[in-house]
Amino acid sequence: MRRREFLTQSAASIGGVLIYSRQVFRLSAQANQSIRIPLRFFSQAEALIIAAASSRIFPSDETSPGAREAGVAVYIDRQLAGPWGRDRYRYTQVPFEENAPAEFGYQGKATPQQIYRQGLKDLKGFHRLGPREQDQKLKQIEATLFFSLLRQNTIEGMFCDPMHGGNIDMMGWQLIGFPGPRMSNYEDVDTHFGEAFRPKPASLRQVTRGKVRPSEDLE
Repeated sequence: MRRREFLTQSAASIGGVLIYSRQVFRLSAQANQSIRIPLRFFSQAEALIIAAASSRIFPSDETSPGAREAGVAVYIDRQLAGPWGRDRYRYTQVPFEENAPAEFGYQGKATPQQIYRQGLKDLKGFHRLGPREQDQKLKQIEATLFFSLLRQNTIEGMFCDPMHGGNIDMMGWQLIGFPGPRMSNYEDVDTHFGEAFRPKPASLRQVTRGKVRPSEDLE
């Protein structure tokens, strides 16, 4: 068993709020403090690379947060450590169709864990590069299966339910005006009839009062 490693992030970069691990932990911190996030799959160096790469795929700007602030690297780490990362739910026996139509999905034996491990070798030191160099490096690998997965997982981490580690403080949902998994709008119809109404986002755990657990924690 390898030594426990952590991803260290500035509290300012994630608004002083963090949601992670097997239960929901909300950690308030001063902007000049750092938060240590326990990793399940990545090494510290790998997590820093993923955080940097995902933030180039979904960057922040002066008007909205991006992948780094939303904790996308934490989301990807959780997914790779869980059943999805080990391909538990995908048929992985031969034969594989080399020229299969796109709707057939990925055809190959390598698991997401293996694809990430191999892909990260080509991005060694990526987090130490400048933004322009990082973009050039990503362009060199944009046709690879690894980049395709990374892009897909970055988007998932931006807009997933916060219990999966990403979308910290529901900032991705706030960005697009998504209210979360609301079970009913019955009361709001009468209360806000005839006026513009955007409800405050609520996570699945809030809606169910903590009665659900993420699939990556069920094993």
